Amino acid sequence: MGKITVSMYLSLDGIMEEPGVWHFPYWDDEMANFQRDVSYANDALLLGRVTYEGFAAAWPKMKDEGADRMNALPKYVATTTLEEPQWNASFIKNNIIEEVTKLKRETDQRYLIYGSGQLIRTLMGHNLIDDYHFMVHPVVLGKGKRLFLEQDQRGLKLVGAKTTTKGVAILSYQPSE
Repeated sequence: MGKITVSMYLSLDGIMEEPGVWHFPYWDDEMANFQRDVSYANDALLLGRVTYEGFAAAWPKMKDEGADRMNALPKYVATTTLEEPQWNASFIKNNIIEEVTKLKRETDQRYLIYGSGQLIRTLMGHNLIDDYHFMVHPVVLGKGKRLFLEQDQRGLKLVGAKTTTKGVAILSYQPSE
């Protein structure tokens, strides 16, 4: 059976929006190594439309060590508006819950979600996420899109924790039974 992993940058107050604005002062080799390990532990990306469009515009132009991996990974994109898949993508245009359940049931692949807060909340509400990796940055933003909303209440079990030298807490969770 397939597995779904979430990897997300968060502020201390739970904001996920526009990490490019606040995340880079905390980027270091420890985070790069963690992100590389997460990327190589997965077989495909599962993305929402907004994240896909941003990634598809940026990654093909990049030349850093992770670009080849990001560009090569198959991408499954939840969208009702996009028409022409590009950047090694397949679109999930119908019932996202049915389609993702089918992906998990019919393959042994590991699917990685970056960003895509709405997709995460939707899949989490149907118990389809197996692992969460949160990189909690030592910054309070005060406003912006939060990953979790009031209706998203649920328990998670901590399965790993590490702090980088720049103060980012890398927390790994699984759904609690």
